[in-house]
Amino acid sequence: MKKWVLRGFAALFILIFFYFLLACGKKKEATKLVAVTRGDIQEKALAVGTIEPERETKVKSTIPGIVSEVLFKVGDAVKAGAPLFKISPNPTPLEYVEARRSMELAEVTMKKLKADWERQMEMFKKSLISQSDMEAVESTFQEANLRYKIAADRLELLEKGRISISNVEINSIIKAPATGIILSQNVFQGDPVVPLTNYQPGTELCSLADMDSLRFKGTVDEIDVGKLVTGMDVEIQIGALPETKIAGRVTRIYPKAKKEGNATLFDIEISLNNTSGMTLRAGFSATASIRIRERKQVLILPERLVIFENGKRFVEIPENAGGEAEKTKKIEIQTGLSDGLNIEILSGVKEGDKIVERPPREIK
Repeated sequence: MKKWVLRGFAALFILIFFYFLLACGKKKEATKLVAVTRGDIQEKALAVGTIEPERETKVKSTIPGIVSEVLFKVGDAVKAGAPLFKISPNPTPLEYVEARRSMELAEVTMKKLKADWERQMEMFKKSLISQSDMEAVESTFQEANLRYKIAADRLELLEKGRISISNVEINSIIKAPATGIILSQNVFQGDPVVPLTNYQPGTELCSLADMDSLRFKGTVDEIDVGKLVTGMDVEIQIGALPETKIAGRVTRIYPKAKKEGNATLFDIEISLNNTSGMTLRAGFSATASIRIRERKQVLILPERLVIFENGKRFVEIPENAGGEAEKTKKIEIQTGLSDGLNIEILSGVKEGDKIVERPPREIK
């Protein structure tokens, strides 16, 4: 029995020893002092978005049919007027029959009027009809001849997809409307093409853009948008190129907000100052840090040390001159700019003063 009592006292002594050891260790680490220093501080707004070409062209066709040939690959550089697609006509049976019968009907009418014109010409040479009668017959024949040519050209275009009028080649080849890089291809060989008209948007065949003229387009929170104006300096960080930073300027702030979830955001556009030597691609995700205000070589302090109470700001400093942190007192300070990590100190403390940093609270 005595043996078990001694063991109990020994265990209790060890527990008490470790308790005081840990307590002393926590007390030593409970607080530390941070000095007020000088440095630069900037107030910034953050925009999240992507790199986009300033002008992207959607290529569409005014000719219906089937894609018979694709004359490019995505990523190719093309010049304005370069052929992109060949479209083969694909008329419905009814359209083809109507076109052929219209041509045949126009041919019959034209031949009949031609015979009348030839008879009237013989009579005019013999002075049997007047000049005005001859001109009327000739005008009727010429109109019929033009209607026949229109019907024949329409049938040839439906059958072959190309015709030649007055030494001008008219074909169903879709050409690039501008110079640029092919960004996307939306149709392939064998796909149907719906033409662009006043009543329908038409099939988007591909898109191209000038990749030498890029911009950043993104969104900024409503809290920051009121502080922004066009012309502000921006530093852009590309997600795919973490070592690359691009300078820019705010060029446009949209006047209307949009909702994304519970956030109210505004679109902004930023021009890129210099992208020479960089390989940027459309759609790169990026973040833009917009410089709103800046202070150089001012008193700064980590913002986590500032205590906010009743609309005022305080910091804790050691009560005694030795700088020990066991006893502290609060003093009011005036603050200026904040970058989210550090805050500008306008008054209340001076450079080199020691500020007490309390340990973070433990979550139990």
